[in-house]
Amino acid sequence: MTTKVAEENQGYDKAIESVKESLRKLQMDYVDLLLVHWPIERSFFDTWRAFEEMKKEGLTRSIGVSNCQMIHLQYLATQANEMPVVDQIELHPLLTQKPLLEFNRQHQIVTQAWSPLGRGAVLNEPVLKDIAAAHNKSTAQIILRWHFQNGVSFIPKSVHEERIAQNADIYDFELNAQEMAQIDALNAYHRTGREPELVYEYNKQY
Repeated sequence: MTTKVAEENQGYDKAIESVKESLRKLQMDYVDLLLVHWPIERSFFDTWRAFEEMKKEGLTRSIGVSNCQMIHLQYLATQANEMPVVDQIELHPLLTQKPLLEFNRQHQIVTQAWSPLGRGAVLNEPVLKDIAAAHNKSTAQIILRWHFQNGVSFIPKSVHEERIAQNADIYDFELNAQEMAQIDALNAYHRTGREPELVYEYNKQY
């Protein structure tokens, strides 16, 4: 079970209150993963300090972030006692985020794609269609396999039973190095969501 603390609930006290309210609504004693939804200027370090405290208290097993870029993680590391186990970001063939992916890998942070198919924006790319035809798979399956081979966790969204089954059927084939490179080359720095804001809470100590 994963839950997030939204922007309006960030800050030390508000974050703790928000999580306790979520647990009451869920009728649970703890969640498996607690995420900061967006990095914002206000109370950046205070929110993370609350996350560390809630993990100590047993309200969550793991703590992580969402939509954090490399600069956010480097900044967080200047004061954090514990770094995130997960960084959930927008990631798909039109936004490969290779430097961030490598940074997370080097620091044992799991990268999780919250928009692994680019909200459908990438499904009609000719390169993906050609690769899909070669493997007798859908373009969505090719993209999810690309994520898997890059070591990325992903959350494909669907309410259709057949599509959900297809999304899980990606483990009986492998993309070769040329195919992986072709998909990497689709990167166009194209976001379907917001550009993560930079944080400016310098000299804040705890």
